[in-house]
Amino acid sequence: MWLFVFFDLPVTAKKDRKAASRFRKDLLKDGFGMMQFSVYIRHCASKESAAVHVKRVKSFMPQKGQVSIMQVTDKQYGNIMNFWGSRSDPLPEGPKQLELF
Repeated sequence: MWLFVFFDLPVTAKKDRKAASRFRKDLLKDGFGMMQFSVYIRHCASKESAAVHVKRVKSFMPQKGQVSIMQVTDKQYGNIMNFWGSRSDPLPEGPKQLELF
């Protein structure tokens, strides 16, 4: 079981920036890893373990902003596609194979 935590937190006021930073630090302390700046993931061995971490994330959520938590199975997570860098153009077609007698 994998837990994804997505969030969009306000950072205009100093108090809000501090709350957002504290939330990210609390996620890291709870074993989450940063996938993207506002997307954190964590593996859980069971649904019961996932429920414990969901409850923990709810306990340290900031008062402002939006936080979403999604649970996916290992099989679903295995189908994830990640891309890094710029878009790549298709490779040019290779030369035709020659037959030698």
